Amino acid sequence: MPDPLMFVRPRRIRRGAALTLVFGCALVTGAATGSWDDETTNSEAVAARSQAAPAARSEVMAAAARAMADGKSGSEAAREAVSRSGDRWAAVYTSREYEGLRRALDGEYVGVGMDVRGAPGGDIEVAGVRPGSPAAKAGVAPGDRLRSIDGRGIRGRPVTEVVSRLRGGDRAAKAGSPVQVGIERAGSVREQTLHRTRLEIETVSVEREARSAVTSIKVGSFAKGTGRQVLKAVQTAPDGDRFLLDLRGNSGGLVGEAVTAASAFLDGGVVATYDVHGEQRTLRADRGRATKAPLVVLVDGGTMSAAELLAGALQDRGRAVLVGSRTFGKGSVQMPSELPDGSVAELTVGHYRTPSGRSVDGEGITPDLNTDEGVEQRARRVLGGLGPGE
Repeated sequence: MPDPLMFVRPRRIRRGAALTLVFGCALVTGAATGSWDDETTNSEAVAARSQAAPAARSEVMAAAARAMADGKSGSEAAREAVSRSGDRWAAVYTSREYEGLRRALDGEYVGVGMDVRGAPGGDIEVAGVRPGSPAAKAGVAPGDRLRSIDGRGIRGRPVTEVVSRLRGGDRAAKAGSPVQVGIERAGSVREQTLHRTRLEIETVSVEREARSAVTSIKVGSFAKGTGRQVLKAVQTAPDGDRFLLDLRGNSGGLVGEAVTAASAFLDGGVVATYDVHGEQRTLRADRGRATKAPLVVLVDGGTMSAAELLAGALQDRGRAVLVGSRTFGKGSVQMPSELPDGSVAELTVGHYRTPSGRSVDGEGITPDLNTDEGVEQRARRVLGGLGPGE
């Protein structure tokens, strides 16, 4: 059984050994459909799924081994076994896909530092450029239009595909690898060759409104270092500031980082309990690092997994008011195991509960103020009405 510290520091997987527990939703599909909302989830159902997890894992591993012995694809056999297992969060990744996921959880990726978005007419527009990145050094600027990648036009292509091609696509590009881009500005198109580099993923952004003395902290996901960034944002805020913690659209990530973030607002105590193969464990916040300032947390249907763990802890402990809409409802723990052909099966091994014992899986968290409109404005009004910290 991996120690809870393994949540904090994802490691490269050894053959036959599962080293990391994550509440990762980075590659989850189906989130927008609400297709799991109709499933009844209660304590008995959660317990039953936890007991079934070891058997499902054994079946997947055995199917992959049999396929390899017959000269077939182990990963394909594993996918078939996963589809039969009833584990809705299980997934099988190629070694390259999982390496990309591991790097994302490590808070880094290989790319050129160019953020893009769709524009009218099917164009792809540069939305932002990371300072010091290859794109920035080449003079690419927000508002430029991206016309081609490696000689192939990208007009009308999905933004996700464009981002993937900039990062190397299925080739799992290495730092230093070249990519040729066609950039249009003021009607003139120029071709430039950029060399990819290793970049840190920015998961936390902080803004302060001096007039209202409010510090807003937006957390996009929980990658390595995210918790420390939240702590820093809180500890460096001016005395007397109130806090908005925005977890909308947060797809989850590393549980240890969510617990560290909780320590910015909870002075010790339980953040969550979880079971793995029936063994109960407790996650606790650190002492001596928390602010007592008023706090409002923004959530929505895209708030998943580790983000739900954090929101649920703050709500249960009476530390924050939650504003927004019901969260996604993923309260399960996955453990990756490497298959004989190098692919990785990520299977559910347990579930977590909030400090009051609530199950999140399939149910989500209902905010204190349930609203879909004017969420941030209403959150600010709530924050303004909260009394000073103790």
